[in-house]
Amino acid sequence: MGFWALLVAASEPVVQVMLVGLVGSLLASRYFGVLTVDARTRMNKVVYMAFTPSLMFSSVAKTITLADIVSRWFMVVNIGMTFVIGGALGWIVVTIVRPEADLRGPVMAVCSAGNLGNLMLVLLPAICNESLSPFGETDVCRARGLSYASFSMALGCFYLWTITHSLMRSAYEIQKKKLVAASVEEGAIDAAPLLPTAASSSGLLEGEIAEVEERSFIKRVTEVVVQFFMQFKSPPAAGALTGLLFGASPWLKSLIIGPTAPFRAVYDSISLMGQGTIPCITVILGGNLTQGVRKSRVSLSIILAVLVVKFIFLPAAGIAITEAASRLGFLPVDPLFRYALLLQYTLPPAMAIGTMAQLFDVAREECAVLFLWSYLLAAPALTLWSSVYLWILS
Repeated sequence: MGFWALLVAASEPVVQVMLVGLVGSLLASRYFGVLTVDARTRMNKVVYMAFTPSLMFSSVAKTITLADIVSRWFMVVNIGMTFVIGGALGWIVVTIVRPEADLRGPVMAVCSAGNLGNLMLVLLPAICNESLSPFGETDVCRARGLSYASFSMALGCFYLWTITHSLMRSAYEIQKKKLVAASVEEGAIDAAPLLPTAASSSGLLEGEIAEVEERSFIKRVTEVVVQFFMQFKSPPAAGALTGLLFGASPWLKSLIIGPTAPFRAVYDSISLMGQGTIPCITVILGGNLTQGVRKSRVSLSIILAVLVVKFIFLPAAGIAITEAASRLGFLPVDPLFRYALLLQYTLPPAMAIGTMAQLFDVAREECAVLFLWSYLLAAPALTLWSSVYLWILS
């Protein structure tokens, strides 16, 4: 595929996101005043409770089978590696740049979670149209590409609504503690004589620190594990798990999916609700952007660091990992599968992060600003890296 054709293919989903986000920005502007802060919050709750679980269930139940999990096991590992490496790089970013405490989780989430949905659904089939591509016959390639993209999107649901959800929840907890501390400080100013002295307060603080330090390592690990599994109680994660149950069971799948399924109307209804997820999330992000440009606490150094992580370090890490996996014999003899693995390291942030930011009311404007710059750079970055990937696979 030529450079300009590849640029057009990579730009198409990005332009779609920008246009729908522009609608959200216009609706939230002072001229229209339709998408107010309260309206965005209520709309996001509908997305979280109904639309996103529907999308998770419909995509997972239709796409994932037990045979796919076994034959494509390395894609499960690869997506997990994108989250782990991106999260580690995000931790390095927040350690160096030192944003406010409640912004660290969202920055790490943006660095680690990629848009494993609609971008791959466009790019993988599009790359098959090139006659000189190393991916074989066009029709067969497109079918495999759609299969890999759908499988990638379904797998991404589990990581998004466990790891990323946990990062955003931790940011919410930090923000809540900051608000409580601020209210206590205001009360201390109004009632200073009634409060303990500085010496007694410092002694109390030292006692609390000592108590925290005395907690055993096993107890802290147990708390982390329990918190991780608690994420599966969220509606999107529950929808994905239910979809996995139906997808892995041929009998259950035959009840709702297929032209002869007796309850196909149920699946069609759930799928229809799921189709509203991406437009609603994008409209909400566009609305948040109207305030984000003015109120955002994201500095230029954070924006540049996130862009470097997303579009330089992560793709380079992906090349190293897939090359090592290929040499060890972990990958099937299918260059399109390897291209899909490489592409997973090159994607802009997942749209679901905006849903989580709105849900927890944390870093909404900051996430919108990071999304804006990431998606502006996504098209040329995807084009350049795709050219590199094709050169490696040829």
